[in-house]
Amino acid sequence: IVCDETNKTYTVLYLNRDTMVDMNVLGVRGEYAGTAYGQLALAHTYGTGLEDSNLNVRSTLMNFIHGMTIDYYVAMNMDALPVLNDAVGGVTVTVKDDFSEVNPSITMGELTLRGDQVIDFVRTRKDVGDQKNVTRMARQREYVDGFLDALMEKQAEGNVDFALRLYEQLAPYVITDCSYATLSGMLDRYVDFTLTGAVTPAGEDLVENGHYAFYVDEEELDRM
Repeated sequence: IVCDETNKTYTVLYLNRDTMVDMNVLGVRGEYAGTAYGQLALAHTYGTGLEDSNLNVRSTLMNFIHGMTIDYYVAMNMDALPVLNDAVGGVTVTVKDDFSEVNPSITMGELTLRGDQVIDFVRTRKDVGDQKNVTRMARQREYVDGFLDALMEKQAEGNVDFALRLYEQLAPYVITDCSYATLSGMLDRYVDFTLTGAVTPAGEDLVENGHYAFYVDEEELDRM
């Protein structure tokens, strides 16, 4: 999430998990063991899956976006999604793909997601639509837009306990280097900012050796 202090806006920079990038390889104890070129998602598989893995993702991303600083990271288990979703009263989306094979309660058209519906909507790609990650990303972008709007509405209501209660509920699912005090301060500071939406660099989506590989358009990335 990129905050524009001048124009009082914020934008979600959304990156395909299959994006081919250079990354550091970590050993089982988290020690540096060389470099590799592969899908962005693999950067988290090195290390313990905890702080060292998250720092490896951050360093990989900072290199990918030409050295721009990423101030904080939040890594969250997918099981936290129903907690987040229901805390803001549910998020309304337009379902454009057929989910009948996965979850018949996710019906076509406008739907306010509740509980475990949100996990199926943002995570599943097998037996849904064309099953591609880029299609799933489109659903995820719509969900993120709706969630952030709902979150800011909750924050704007002036319920001083909301952020604290949500932070406490999420604690078992989250690893982050952003303290509650910092997060709460940012929510207060940016509550009046306008969401401009999500952006993602263009590129080419290929299948190589049975795996998806997304090659970013470098000129588009430079412009972005």
